[in-house]
Amino acid sequence: MKIGKLPNSLLNKIIIEPVNSHSPQREEVLLRPSIGEDCSALNFGEYNCIMSTDPITGAVKDIGRLAVHININDIASSGGEPIGIMLTALLPPDISESEISEIIRDIYTEANKLNVAVLGGHTEITDAVTKPVISCTAVGKCKRLISTGGSRVGDYVIMTKTAGLEGTAIFAKDKLSLLKGKVSNDVIRNAESFSNNLSVLKEGLIGAGYNAHAMHDVTEGGILGACWELAESSGLGIEIYEDSIPVAYETQEICRVLGVDPLRLISSGSMLIVCESTDILKALENESIKSEVIGRITSKDRYIIKNGKKMPLTEPDSDQLYKV
Repeated sequence: MKIGKLPNSLLNKIIIEPVNSHSPQREEVLLRPSIGEDCSALNFGEYNCIMSTDPITGAVKDIGRLAVHININDIASSGGEPIGIMLTALLPPDISESEISEIIRDIYTEANKLNVAVLGGHTEITDAVTKPVISCTAVGKCKRLISTGGSRVGDYVIMTKTAGLEGTAIFAKDKLSLLKGKVSNDVIRNAESFSNNLSVLKEGLIGAGYNAHAMHDVTEGGILGACWELAESSGLGIEIYEDSIPVAYETQEICRVLGVDPLRLISSGSMLIVCESTDILKALENESIKSEVIGRITSKDRYIIKNGKKMPLTEPDSDQLYKV
């Protein structure tokens, strides 16, 4: 099989459908596994408990920082307040004590910035991995749950920040030898700094305050993959205006050299917010968060509009990160 997440059709067939059909239907469970839904939610009375889990496997440097943000972003996409994280670290035998310390330091530093407690976990040296693998579970709370599947026909699809954020930062740090001499030092330096902008907690809280119908953070499969998952989760169609999707100059340059599509590149730090109106754009601007309307929710059919031409929006394939 290809490296990366299972294709959604296969994921649904061999994992989601069997799990849902054989799991007890407990009344406390508000959100069950489905395509595009990154969180589960439980009814705990006054508050809903939100949980999400994800590993970091495609990066080496900044792995601790990434582990925190990609999981907290899932909580933010549900309109929730993150409370804590638990981590499992699987580390190769050749790792040094200082490298382990750096990973842990990055984890608690990023968690502190978000007022998130590190609750515990498990650390193990194992020859089952050849590089560090960090898996994180995040826990949060909310009163109003926002799912990926809440879109309505006619809603605006709003994107924050720029496409390929996380992938660009990973390439700049982990694939430096492939970029040296082909892009400027300024491009590399700026691209490395993208890792400081991977949280979507602010826009998640703003989206919740503006009665967003759905939210989805952009991870593997990139912005186009996230748009497909948004429509699939809602059982609706979507039209995407490709020319409106913002792509940073640094991302364009690095992707050009490496031969990857920035619109299919992992992009933690960017969020899709689906709203009935565009009033939220001003609120995002007031918090210095760039945002653009990149599409609309439709009753059926999924396509991209580029230079006035319609092309099918297809199910996400293996992320462009794994091409390099």
